[in-house]
Amino acid sequence: MSVLNLPLGSTRREVATISIVSAGHFVSHLLQLALAPLFIAMRADLGVSFTELGAVLSVFYLCSGAGQVAAGILVDRFGADRLLIGGMMLQSGAIAAMGLAPSHLALLPLAALAGIGNSVYHPADLSILSHRVAPPRLGRAFAAHVVAGSLGYAASPLLVGALALAFGWRVALLATGLGCLCAACCFLLARPLLKIDAHSSGSGSAEPSLSFGAILRLRVVVLAFAYFFLTATCLVGLQSFGITALQEGFGMAAPLASLTLTCYLGASILGVMAGGHLADRVTHHHFVAILGLMVGCGALLVIGAMPLAPLATLGLMMVAGAALGITTPSRDVLVRQATPGTARGKVFGIVYSGFDVGALVGPLVYGALLDQHRTHAVFIAAALPLLVAMVTVIGVKARRAEPSPG
Repeated sequence: MSVLNLPLGSTRREVATISIVSAGHFVSHLLQLALAPLFIAMRADLGVSFTELGAVLSVFYLCSGAGQVAAGILVDRFGADRLLIGGMMLQSGAIAAMGLAPSHLALLPLAALAGIGNSVYHPADLSILSHRVAPPRLGRAFAAHVVAGSLGYAASPLLVGALALAFGWRVALLATGLGCLCAACCFLLARPLLKIDAHSSGSGSAEPSLSFGAILRLRVVVLAFAYFFLTATCLVGLQSFGITALQEGFGMAAPLASLTLTCYLGASILGVMAGGHLADRVTHHHFVAILGLMVGCGALLVIGAMPLAPLATLGLMMVAGAALGITTPSRDVLVRQATPGTARGKVFGIVYSGFDVGALVGPLVYGALLDQHRTHAVFIAAALPLLVAMVTVIGVKARRAEPSPG
């Protein structure tokens, strides 16, 4: 019997849905990091600075962050399956077109299109999983979603870097974009596994819904937005500029620098998996989040402040990745526990946009540091936001008096 013909509550059908949605998240993260291993080659070929290349990423994250709240509205209106496939096609096509861009200026509108495509993933993915996966398996579904995205981050430097070494940066972008576009076309065949029943999104809760203005006045929303913003400024520095910093300031060859970033991302994946089990077994999730942030911050500060052997740097990057990965499930549990039940969809749309806003600001800072040849400062700049993020975790820990619906 085909998986497509199984009843909605079937475990096999749920596993198939989780796999497809997670594959889409993998594609999203693979494309997000497609430019990172190519910056040195692009700078030489296009005659631009790292700051100008950072501006390309800023345009991407600006459009991704701004589009996320709107994407949440469109998911409810037109269907999560349509938006997810359309976003994949748009992002993949834009990345492929970057390989044909004649100048730095031509990259900017393509980055905007890629960002708009990228904005759909979290609203569409979380909506599909929430409606099509039974509550007893929903936690594992979200964990698989996070891990798949992290695998996309980990695979991107190796895949794109290998293509660039063999054929040049233009072919690397063109091939990566076209490959992901083919994957998006295959998703059309699996649309029945992504569709949400019209009646299933209705709420039977008697709790009044909150207006958009009331949601913005919730302390937990402000603090959670700040948390995502701060951690994003750290992660974008490591993921998008870490390879370049390690090559220029730490004397690493390109393959070793790419391997270091891949090991960091691999350790983050293991951290997320361990953090998921931990989040199911502890009640003080804020302690887990704060401890992970503290360890990650300390490891990055050591890398930025002390001369280290390449293997020591690689090891500390793995420590930072694992520590930050462990915080992810507890972070999500904290936000869910502190958020009114009738407003979770809207809240997560706003909160996740904080990640894109942080990723918008970060490239300008790290690009400027690299232009001034302050490569070690990249890791210090990545560590400092984690210190402030610890404070926001304490605030998100519990929700007391909040504005009434209005």
